[in-house]
Amino acid sequence: MTKKIAVLAGDGIGPEIVAEAVKVLERLRGDGLDIELEDGLVGGAAYDVHGTPLPTETLDLAKASDAILLGAVGGYQWESLDISVRPEKGLLGLRAELELFSNLRPAILYKQLADASTLKPEVVAGLDIMIVRELTGGIYFGQPRGVRTLENGERQGFNTLVYSESEIERIGRSAFDIAMKRGKRICSVDKANVLECTELWREVMECVAKDYPEVELSHMYVDNAAMQLVRAPKQFDVMVTTNMFGDILSDCAAMLTGSIGMLPSASLNAGGKGMYEPIHGSAPDIAGQDIANPLATILSVAMMLRYSLDEAAMAERIEQAVEKVLDQGLRTADIYSDGMQKVGTSEMGDAVVTAL
Repeated sequence: MTKKIAVLAGDGIGPEIVAEAVKVLERLRGDGLDIELEDGLVGGAAYDVHGTPLPTETLDLAKASDAILLGAVGGYQWESLDISVRPEKGLLGLRAELELFSNLRPAILYKQLADASTLKPEVVAGLDIMIVRELTGGIYFGQPRGVRTLENGERQGFNTLVYSESEIERIGRSAFDIAMKRGKRICSVDKANVLECTELWREVMECVAKDYPEVELSHMYVDNAAMQLVRAPKQFDVMVTTNMFGDILSDCAAMLTGSIGMLPSASLNAGGKGMYEPIHGSAPDIAGQDIANPLATILSVAMMLRYSLDEAAMAERIEQAVEKVLDQGLRTADIYSDGMQKVGTSEMGDAVVTAL
């Protein structure tokens, strides 16, 4: 049965990196992968055409697809827009409308890139962490929110951090299910010493843990978790946390691996439909220069094949092809070191296709 993939390139380097991921999909289609690709606009590119970062036709396309491949959104030229129509609202809208509540962000250090990390090789060698971030709740979506003027004429910005028990339970179960397939260890990250919302988070995680007696659950305050990620990252297997904490910690973990340009992500709903994207942003300062690293986007395709399209063997082929390319010494600028061969975005994508 043909699987439909919505391709949303977005802004900045998005079109460049997505083009390389599409090359990989087309190569696999030649090997029998039964897929249909359809492009759509999102973010600033959509605003320029439709006046909104998430047009109705794009949302309809995403809802009708089995999976979504996303590049990146945002850029300098849209920063002056009202917050309600900024490019990032398109991304948040997709997450909310598709109920993509479970964000999987692996932080894996490829052995070929041990020297690319700013930490000592003995600290990061063999790193393999899965960060499970709640994606549709918390302070990014909580109401009320806004900017108001007080009686004394001073303006005040405010946002609301809110989680219901059911929201916490479902992200907890998602994380525990993943832990069962890995090292059976979960660290739940909160700020329960000062935030009542995350005090409830901790209580619900303890309740969920009772249904997973094989999994060891620990808790850590977010400030300590950030420190521990840099001090001794290999102590972690699966980390589960709130929307904002996960946003910050996963980017921190990304740099342990040498470059944010290497790491994919998956955002899943309860039915297994997912949106797949690199964890990095649109990097407008390097857009159009053929220097962005497409490997995170290509590895996001591997996650798509594994989690939404039930094509684990093809996912492994992509991952092995990336390893082969790294073994050959090919490096984009963000992971380049002396003695390696520096290549551009399209050349790296072509190399992965050749390795396939």
